[in-house]
Amino acid sequence: MKKLDINVHHITRVEGHGNVVVNYEKGVVEDFRLEIVESPRFFEVMLRGRHITEAPQITSRICGICAVGHTTTSLRASENALGITPSEQTQEIRKIILDAEFIQSHVLHVYFLVLPDFLNVGSVLPLAETHPEEVKRALRLKKLGNDLCEVLVGRHVHPISMAVNGFTKIPSVKDFQVVLKMLKDSEEDIKKMIDLFGTLQMPDFWQETENIGLTNCEFALYDGKITSSLGKKLEKTSDYLDLIHERVVSHSSAKHVKGEGETYSVGALARLNLSAEKLHEKAKEVLKKYKLSLPNFNPYNNNLAQVVETVHCFYDSIERIENILKKGIRQENHLGYKIKAGRGVGAVEVPRGILFHDYEIDKNGIIVKANCIIPTGQNLANIEKNMKKLVPEILGKSKEEITHDLEMLVRSYDPCISCSAHFLDVEFK
Repeated sequence: MKKLDINVHHITRVEGHGNVVVNYEKGVVEDFRLEIVESPRFFEVMLRGRHITEAPQITSRICGICAVGHTTTSLRASENALGITPSEQTQEIRKIILDAEFIQSHVLHVYFLVLPDFLNVGSVLPLAETHPEEVKRALRLKKLGNDLCEVLVGRHVHPISMAVNGFTKIPSVKDFQVVLKMLKDSEEDIKKMIDLFGTLQMPDFWQETENIGLTNCEFALYDGKITSSLGKKLEKTSDYLDLIHERVVSHSSAKHVKGEGETYSVGALARLNLSAEKLHEKAKEVLKKYKLSLPNFNPYNNNLAQVVETVHCFYDSIERIENILKKGIRQENHLGYKIKAGRGVGAVEVPRGILFHDYEIDKNGIIVKANCIIPTGQNLANIEKNMKKLVPEILGKSKEEITHDLEMLVRSYDPCISCSAHFLDVEFK
Protein backbone atom coordinates (compact mmCIF):
# COMPACT_ATOMS: atom_id res chain seq x y z
CA MET A 1 0.00 0.00 0.00
CA LYS A 2 1.74 3.14 -1.25
CA LYS A 3 -0.68 5.72 0.11
CA LEU A 4 -3.01 5.61 3.07
CA ASP A 5 -5.20 8.28 4.64
CA ILE A 6 -6.95 7.32 7.86
CA ASN A 7 -9.48 9.57 9.54
CA VAL A 8 -10.88 8.10 12.72
CA HIS A 9 -13.62 10.22 14.24
CA HIS A 10 -14.80 9.97 17.80
CA ILE A 11 -13.05 7.25 19.75
CA THR A 12 -15.80 7.10 22.30
CA ARG A 13 -14.57 7.32 25.90
CA VAL A 14 -16.31 7.83 29.20
CA GLU A 15 -14.58 11.23 29.42
CA GLY A 16 -15.27 12.36 25.86
CA HIS A 17 -14.23 11.96 22.25
CA GLY A 18 -11.02 11.57 20.30
CA ASN A 19 -9.92 11.33 16.68
CA VAL A 20 -7.04 9.53 14.97
CA VAL A 21 -5.51 11.00 11.81
CA VAL A 22 -2.83 9.13 9.84
CA ASN A 23 -1.33 10.10 6.49
CA TYR A 24 1.07 7.56 5.02
CA GLU A 25 2.79 7.82 1.64
CA LYS A 26 5.75 6.04 0.07
CA GLY A 27 6.92 4.30 3.22
CA VAL A 28 6.70 7.35 5.48
CA VAL A 29 4.10 8.29 8.10
CA GLU A 30 3.87 11.95 7.17
CA ASP A 31 1.26 12.98 9.72
CA PHE A 32 -0.02 11.31 12.84
CA ARG A 33 -2.29 12.74 15.52
CA LEU A 34 -4.29 11.24 18.35
CA GLU A 35 -6.69 14.12 18.86
CA ILE A 36 -8.65 14.45 22.12
CA VAL A 37 -11.37 16.90 21.15
CA GLU A 38 -13.59 16.92 24.23
CA SER A 39 -13.61 19.97 26.49
CA PRO A 40 -11.71 19.69 29.80
CA ARG A 41 -13.79 18.62 32.80
CA PHE A 42 -12.26 21.04 35.33
CA PHE A 43 -12.43 18.84 38.43
CA GLU A 44 -9.52 20.73 39.94
CA VAL A 45 -11.53 23.96 39.72
CA MET A 46 -14.54 22.27 41.32
CA LEU A 47 -12.36 21.41 44.31
CA ARG A 48 -11.18 24.95 44.92
CA GLY A 49 -13.08 26.59 47.74
CA ARG A 50 -14.33 23.26 49.11
CA HIS A 51 -13.34 21.76 52.45
CA ILE A 52 -10.68 19.06 52.35
CA THR A 53 -13.07 16.51 53.85
CA GLU A 54 -15.38 16.96 50.84
CA ALA A 55 -12.67 16.15 48.30
CA PRO A 56 -13.04 12.33 48.37
CA GLN A 57 -16.78 12.49 47.69
CA ILE A 58 -16.35 15.05 44.91
CA THR A 59 -13.49 13.28 43.15
CA SER A 60 -15.17 9.88 43.34
CA ARG A 61 -17.46 11.33 40.64
CA ILE A 62 -14.58 11.62 38.18
CA CYS A 63 -15.10 7.98 37.16
CA GLY A 64 -17.84 5.47 37.94
CA ILE A 65 -15.54 2.53 37.21
CA CYS A 66 -12.64 3.80 39.34
CA ALA A 67 -14.71 5.51 42.04
CA VAL A 68 -12.91 3.64 44.82
CA GLY A 69 -9.54 4.47 43.27
CA HIS A 70 -10.27 8.20 43.15
CA THR A 71 -11.72 8.14 46.66
CA THR A 72 -8.67 6.30 48.00
CA THR A 73 -6.21 8.62 46.25
CA SER A 74 -8.11 11.67 47.45
CA LEU A 75 -8.11 10.34 51.02
CA ARG A 76 -4.37 9.76 50.90
CA ALA A 77 -3.77 13.28 49.57
CA SER A 78 -6.07 14.76 52.23
CA GLU A 79 -4.44 12.81 55.04
CA ASN A 80 -0.97 13.76 53.87
CA ALA A 81 -2.00 17.42 53.83
CA LEU A 82 -3.27 17.11 57.41
CA GLY A 83 -0.33 15.04 58.65
CA ILE A 84 -2.48 11.98 59.37
CA THR A 85 -1.36 8.36 59.29
CA PRO A 86 -4.44 6.08 59.32
CA SER A 87 -4.47 2.96 61.46
CA GLU A 88 -3.19 -0.36 60.14
CA GLN A 89 -6.76 -1.70 60.13
CA THR A 90 -8.00 1.25 58.06
CA GLN A 91 -5.26 0.72 55.51
CA GLU A 92 -5.93 -3.03 55.31
CA ILE A 93 -9.64 -2.49 54.68
CA ARG A 94 -8.84 0.07 51.99
CA LYS A 95 -6.54 -2.43 50.28
CA ILE A 96 -9.34 -5.02 50.24
CA ILE A 97 -11.75 -2.52 48.71
CA LEU A 98 -9.15 -1.54 46.12
CA ASP A 99 -8.67 -5.23 45.26
CA ALA A 100 -12.42 -5.49 44.71
CA GLU A 101 -12.39 -2.56 42.29
CA PHE A 102 -9.55 -4.10 40.30
CA ILE A 103 -11.56 -7.33 39.97
CA GLN A 104 -14.70 -5.65 38.65
CA SER A 105 -12.84 -3.24 36.34
CA HIS A 106 -10.44 -5.78 34.80
CA VAL A 107 -13.25 -8.30 34.29
CA LEU A 108 -15.36 -5.65 32.58
CA HIS A 109 -12.54 -4.82 30.19
CA VAL A 110 -11.17 -8.22 29.25
CA TYR A 111 -14.55 -9.90 28.86
CA PHE A 112 -16.76 -7.21 27.37
CA LEU A 113 -14.30 -5.05 25.40
CA VAL A 114 -11.47 -7.45 24.54
CA LEU A 115 -12.96 -10.93 24.25
CA PRO A 116 -15.35 -10.14 21.34
CA ASP A 117 -12.30 -9.42 19.14
CA PHE A 118 -10.97 -12.94 19.66
CA LEU A 119 -14.30 -14.73 19.35
CA ASN A 120 -15.17 -12.96 16.09
CA VAL A 121 -18.27 -11.15 17.27
CA GLY A 122 -19.00 -7.46 17.03
CA SER A 123 -19.89 -6.75 20.64
CA VAL A 124 -20.95 -8.27 23.91
CA LEU A 125 -24.54 -8.59 22.63
CA PRO A 126 -23.88 -11.31 20.05
CA LEU A 127 -21.30 -12.72 22.47
CA ALA A 128 -24.14 -13.36 24.88
CA GLU A 129 -25.76 -15.54 22.21
CA THR A 130 -22.66 -17.37 20.97
CA HIS A 131 -20.88 -17.74 24.33
CA PRO A 132 -23.52 -17.39 27.05
CA GLU A 133 -21.50 -19.16 29.75
CA GLU A 134 -18.56 -16.79 29.34
CA VAL A 135 -20.85 -13.76 29.60
CA LYS A 136 -22.60 -15.16 32.68
CA ARG A 137 -19.24 -15.82 34.30
CA ALA A 138 -18.12 -12.28 33.53
CA LEU A 139 -21.28 -10.84 35.03
CA ARG A 140 -20.83 -12.91 38.17
CA LEU A 141 -17.21 -11.81 38.62
CA LYS A 142 -17.97 -8.15 37.97
CA LYS A 143 -20.86 -8.38 40.42
CA LEU A 144 -18.49 -9.96 42.92
CA GLY A 145 -16.27 -6.86 42.91
CA ASN A 146 -19.25 -4.55 43.21
CA ASP A 147 -20.84 -6.62 45.99
CA LEU A 148 -17.64 -6.67 48.05
CA CYS A 149 -17.64 -2.88 48.03
CA GLU A 150 -21.35 -2.68 48.77
CA VAL A 151 -21.02 -4.83 51.89
CA LEU A 152 -17.87 -3.13 53.19
CA VAL A 153 -18.39 0.56 52.27
CA GLY A 154 -22.04 0.89 51.23
CA ARG A 155 -21.61 0.72 47.44
CA HIS A 156 -18.94 0.64 44.76
CA VAL A 157 -19.91 3.60 42.60
CA HIS A 158 -19.19 6.60 44.84
CA PRO A 159 -18.51 4.66 48.09
CA ILE A 160 -20.27 6.01 51.15
CA SER A 161 -18.37 5.23 54.34
CA MET A 162 -14.74 5.88 53.30
CA ALA A 163 -13.61 9.01 55.15
CA VAL A 164 -10.53 10.93 56.20
CA ASN A 165 -8.66 8.93 58.85
CA GLY A 166 -11.05 5.99 58.86
CA PHE A 167 -14.61 5.04 58.09
CA THR A 168 -17.93 6.45 59.14
CA LYS A 169 -18.97 2.83 59.75
CA ILE A 170 -16.56 -0.03 60.40
CA PRO A 171 -17.56 -3.31 58.68
CA SER A 172 -18.62 -5.95 61.17
CA VAL A 173 -17.31 -9.48 61.64
CA LYS A 174 -20.40 -10.72 59.83
CA ASP A 175 -19.70 -8.36 56.91
CA PHE A 176 -16.21 -9.79 56.48
CA GLN A 177 -17.51 -13.34 56.79
CA VAL A 178 -20.07 -12.63 54.07
CA VAL A 179 -17.53 -11.22 51.59
CA LEU A 180 -15.07 -14.00 52.37
CA LYS A 181 -17.72 -16.56 51.43
CA MET A 182 -18.50 -14.59 48.26
CA LEU A 183 -14.86 -14.79 47.25
CA LYS A 184 -14.38 -18.47 48.00
CA ASP A 185 -17.61 -19.34 46.17
CA SER A 186 -16.23 -17.57 43.06
CA GLU A 187 -12.94 -19.45 42.82
CA GLU A 188 -14.16 -21.75 40.07
CA ASP A 189 -15.10 -18.74 37.92
CA ILE A 190 -11.60 -17.35 38.42
CA LYS A 191 -10.03 -20.64 37.33
CA LYS A 192 -12.18 -20.77 34.18
CA MET A 193 -11.28 -17.17 33.42
CA ILE A 194 -7.59 -18.09 33.59
CA ASP A 195 -8.09 -21.03 31.23
CA LEU A 196 -10.13 -19.02 28.72
CA PHE A 197 -7.68 -16.15 28.31
CA GLY A 198 -4.79 -18.59 28.15
CA THR A 199 -6.17 -19.75 24.79
CA LEU A 200 -5.99 -16.29 23.18
CA GLN A 201 -3.12 -15.32 20.89
CA MET A 202 -2.23 -11.65 21.20
CA PRO A 203 -1.06 -9.73 18.10
CA ASP A 204 2.69 -9.58 17.59
CA PHE A 205 3.92 -6.04 18.25
CA TRP A 206 6.81 -4.68 20.27
CA GLN A 207 7.95 -1.20 21.23
CA GLU A 208 10.05 -0.60 24.29
CA THR A 209 8.96 2.22 26.54
CA GLU A 210 9.40 3.60 30.03
CA ASN A 211 7.07 2.20 32.69
CA ILE A 212 6.05 4.19 35.76
CA GLY A 213 4.25 2.90 38.84
CA LEU A 214 4.46 2.27 42.57
CA THR A 215 6.90 -0.23 44.04
CA ASN A 216 7.02 -1.53 47.58
CA CYS A 217 7.79 -4.62 49.64
CA GLU A 218 4.45 -6.01 48.38
CA PHE A 219 2.73 -5.75 45.00
CA ALA A 220 2.10 -2.05 45.39
CA LEU A 221 -1.40 -0.78 44.69
CA TYR A 222 -2.28 1.29 47.77
CA ASP A 223 1.14 2.57 48.73
CA GLY A 224 4.71 2.66 47.47
CA LYS A 225 7.47 4.73 45.95
CA ILE A 226 6.95 6.27 42.52
CA THR A 227 9.33 4.35 40.29
CA SER A 228 10.50 4.59 36.68
CA SER A 229 11.80 1.57 34.81
CA LEU A 230 14.60 3.85 33.60
CA GLY A 231 16.02 3.91 37.11
CA LYS A 232 14.52 6.89 38.92
CA LYS A 233 12.74 6.27 42.24
CA LEU A 234 11.27 9.09 44.31
CA GLU A 235 11.68 8.94 48.08
CA LYS A 236 8.74 11.29 48.66
CA THR A 237 5.37 11.12 46.89
CA SER A 238 5.14 14.91 47.07
CA ASP A 239 8.09 15.11 44.64
CA TYR A 240 6.12 13.43 41.83
CA LEU A 241 6.53 16.50 39.59
CA ASP A 242 10.26 15.79 39.52
CA LEU A 243 9.38 12.79 37.33
CA ILE A 244 5.91 13.47 35.88
CA HIS A 245 5.86 16.34 33.39
CA GLU A 246 2.58 17.43 31.77
CA ARG A 247 2.67 19.37 28.54
CA VAL A 248 0.12 20.89 26.19
CA VAL A 249 -0.01 19.58 22.61
CA SER A 250 -1.64 21.56 19.83
CA HIS A 251 -3.81 18.73 18.49
CA SER A 252 -5.40 17.66 21.78
CA SER A 253 -7.42 19.23 24.57
CA ALA A 254 -5.88 16.60 26.87
CA LYS A 255 -2.32 17.11 28.04
CA HIS A 256 0.43 14.67 27.19
CA VAL A 257 2.74 13.50 29.95
CA LYS A 258 6.41 12.53 29.88
CA GLY A 259 8.67 10.93 32.47
CA GLU A 260 12.38 10.28 32.11
CA GLY A 261 11.72 9.60 28.43
CA GLU A 262 9.38 11.32 25.96
CA THR A 263 6.52 8.88 26.63
CA TYR A 264 5.75 6.19 29.18
CA SER A 265 3.04 3.68 29.98
CA VAL A 266 1.11 2.91 33.14
CA GLY A 267 -1.33 0.13 33.96
CA ALA A 268 -1.35 -3.62 34.46
CA LEU A 269 1.53 -4.53 32.13
CA ALA A 270 3.67 -1.68 33.47
CA ARG A 271 3.06 -2.90 37.02
CA LEU A 272 4.10 -6.44 36.10
CA ASN A 273 7.25 -5.11 34.46
CA LEU A 274 8.09 -3.25 37.66
CA SER A 275 6.98 -5.69 40.37
CA ALA A 276 5.97 -9.13 39.09
CA GLU A 277 8.11 -10.82 41.74
CA LYS A 278 5.78 -9.36 44.42
CA LEU A 279 2.61 -10.94 42.98
CA HIS A 280 0.59 -13.48 44.93
CA GLU A 281 1.85 -17.01 44.27
CA LYS A 282 -1.41 -17.90 42.48
CA ALA A 283 -0.89 -14.97 40.11
CA LYS A 284 2.72 -16.02 39.49
CA GLU A 285 1.40 -19.42 38.40
CA VAL A 286 -0.83 -17.70 35.83
CA LEU A 287 2.09 -15.61 34.60
CA LYS A 288 4.05 -18.82 34.06
CA LYS A 289 1.07 -20.53 32.41
CA TYR A 290 0.73 -17.65 29.94
CA LYS A 291 4.50 -17.69 29.24
CA LEU A 292 4.49 -13.92 29.57
CA SER A 293 8.18 -13.00 29.57
CA LEU A 294 9.07 -9.83 31.46
CA PRO A 295 9.84 -7.05 30.90
CA ASN A 296 7.23 -7.11 28.17
CA PHE A 297 6.61 -4.28 25.73
CA ASN A 298 3.74 -5.64 23.66
CA PRO A 299 0.83 -3.36 24.66
CA TYR A 300 -1.68 -6.02 23.59
CA ASN A 301 -0.38 -8.15 26.47
CA ASN A 302 -1.85 -5.60 28.86
CA ASN A 303 -5.01 -7.69 28.45
CA LEU A 304 -3.29 -10.79 29.84
CA ALA A 305 -1.63 -8.69 32.54
CA GLN A 306 -5.09 -7.61 33.67
CA VAL A 307 -6.11 -11.25 34.08
CA VAL A 308 -2.95 -11.88 36.13
CA GLU A 309 -3.76 -8.89 38.34
CA THR A 310 -7.35 -10.07 38.76
CA VAL A 311 -6.02 -13.36 40.14
CA HIS A 312 -3.62 -11.50 42.42
CA CYS A 313 -6.37 -9.25 43.81
CA PHE A 314 -8.74 -12.19 44.27
CA TYR A 315 -6.38 -14.22 46.45
CA ASP A 316 -4.81 -11.16 48.09
CA SER A 317 -8.22 -10.01 49.34
CA ILE A 318 -9.01 -13.47 50.73
CA GLU A 319 -5.79 -13.48 52.75
CA ARG A 320 -6.28 -9.94 54.03
CA ILE A 321 -9.85 -10.68 55.16
CA GLU A 322 -8.74 -13.86 56.92
CA ASN A 323 -6.01 -11.90 58.73
CA ILE A 324 -8.46 -9.19 59.82
CA LEU A 325 -10.85 -11.81 61.20
CA LYS A 326 -7.98 -13.53 63.00
CA LYS A 327 -6.78 -10.31 64.65
CA GLY A 328 -10.27 -9.08 65.51
CA ILE A 329 -11.98 -5.87 64.41
CA ARG A 330 -11.53 -2.68 66.41
CA GLN A 331 -14.28 -0.07 66.41
CA GLU A 332 -12.20 3.00 65.60
CA ASN A 333 -14.78 4.88 63.57
CA HIS A 334 -13.62 8.02 61.81
CA LEU A 335 -10.88 8.99 64.26
CA GLY A 336 -10.45 12.67 65.12
CA TYR A 337 -7.86 15.05 63.67
CA LYS A 338 -6.97 18.73 63.59
CA ILE A 339 -7.32 20.98 60.57
CA LYS A 340 -4.21 22.88 59.53
CA ALA A 341 -2.70 24.43 56.43
CA GLY A 342 -0.58 22.19 54.23
CA ARG A 343 -0.08 20.30 51.00
CA GLY A 344 -0.73 16.65 50.42
CA VAL A 345 -0.16 14.32 47.47
CA GLY A 346 -1.75 10.91 47.03
CA ALA A 347 -0.44 8.35 44.53
CA VAL A 348 -2.44 5.13 44.21
CA GLU A 349 -2.54 2.46 41.53
CA VAL A 350 -5.99 2.14 39.97
CA PRO A 351 -6.89 -0.39 37.25
CA ARG A 352 -5.59 1.77 34.40
CA GLY A 353 -2.40 2.93 36.12
CA ILE A 354 -0.97 5.26 38.72
CA LEU A 355 -3.29 8.11 39.77
CA PHE A 356 -2.17 11.38 41.36
CA HIS A 357 -4.15 13.81 43.51
CA ASP A 358 -2.38 16.93 44.83
CA TYR A 359 -4.12 19.39 47.19
CA GLU A 360 -3.06 22.58 48.95
CA ILE A 361 -5.26 23.76 51.83
CA ASP A 362 -5.37 26.86 54.03
CA LYS A 363 -5.57 26.96 57.83
CA ASN A 364 -9.33 26.35 57.69
CA GLY A 365 -8.99 23.25 55.54
CA ILE A 366 -10.22 24.96 52.38
CA ILE A 367 -8.64 23.76 49.15
CA VAL A 368 -6.82 26.59 47.40
CA LYS A 369 -5.12 24.52 44.69
CA ALA A 370 -5.59 21.05 43.25
CA ASN A 371 -4.08 18.88 40.54
CA CYS A 372 -5.27 15.47 39.34
CA ILE A 373 -3.31 13.42 36.79
CA ILE A 374 -5.35 10.53 35.39
CA PRO A 375 -3.81 7.26 34.08
CA THR A 376 -5.45 7.52 30.65
CA GLY A 377 -3.86 10.94 30.16
CA GLN A 378 -0.47 9.49 31.03
CA ASN A 379 -0.88 6.79 28.37
CA LEU A 380 -2.04 9.02 25.49
CA ALA A 381 1.40 9.91 24.13
CA ASN A 382 2.51 6.29 24.30
CA ILE A 383 -0.61 5.11 22.47
CA GLU A 384 0.15 7.66 19.79
CA LYS A 385 3.75 6.42 19.54
CA ASN A 386 2.58 2.79 19.31
CA MET A 387 0.12 3.55 16.52
CA LYS A 388 2.71 5.48 14.56
CA LYS A 389 5.01 2.45 14.64
CA LEU A 390 2.21 -0.06 14.02
CA VAL A 391 0.80 1.43 10.82
CA PRO A 392 3.85 0.75 8.57
CA GLU A 393 4.13 -2.77 9.98
CA ILE A 394 0.59 -3.79 9.00
CA LEU A 395 0.22 -2.14 5.58
CA GLY A 396 0.30 -5.57 3.94
CA LYS A 397 -3.01 -6.42 5.60
CA SER A 398 -6.48 -5.68 4.30
CA LYS A 399 -8.30 -2.49 5.23
CA GLU A 400 -10.51 -4.43 7.62
CA GLU A 401 -7.54 -6.05 9.34
CA ILE A 402 -5.74 -2.72 9.71
CA THR A 403 -8.85 -1.21 11.27
CA HIS A 404 -9.18 -4.17 13.61
CA ASP A 405 -5.54 -3.99 14.73
CA LEU A 406 -5.81 -0.27 15.43
CA GLU A 407 -8.98 -0.81 17.44
CA MET A 408 -7.36 -3.55 19.45
CA LEU A 409 -4.24 -1.48 20.14
CA VAL A 410 -6.17 1.45 21.56
CA ARG A 411 -8.46 -0.89 23.46
CA SER A 412 -5.56 -2.81 24.98
CA TYR A 413 -4.72 0.18 27.20
CA ASP A 414 -8.27 0.11 28.62
CA PRO A 415 -8.48 3.91 28.27
CA CYS A 416 -11.99 4.43 29.65
CA ILE A 417 -13.55 3.68 26.25
CA SER A 418 -17.30 3.13 26.01
CA CYS A 419 -18.76 -0.33 25.44
CA SER A 420 -19.25 0.19 21.69
CA ALA A 421 -17.08 -2.42 19.96
CA HIS A 422 -16.67 -0.48 16.71
CA PHE A 423 -15.45 2.76 18.24
CA LEU A 424 -13.14 3.51 15.30
CA ASP A 425 -14.69 4.78 12.10
CA VAL A 426 -11.80 4.38 9.63
CA GLU A 427 -11.96 5.82 6.14
CA PHE A 428 -9.34 4.80 3.54
CA LYS A 429 -8.78 7.10 0.58
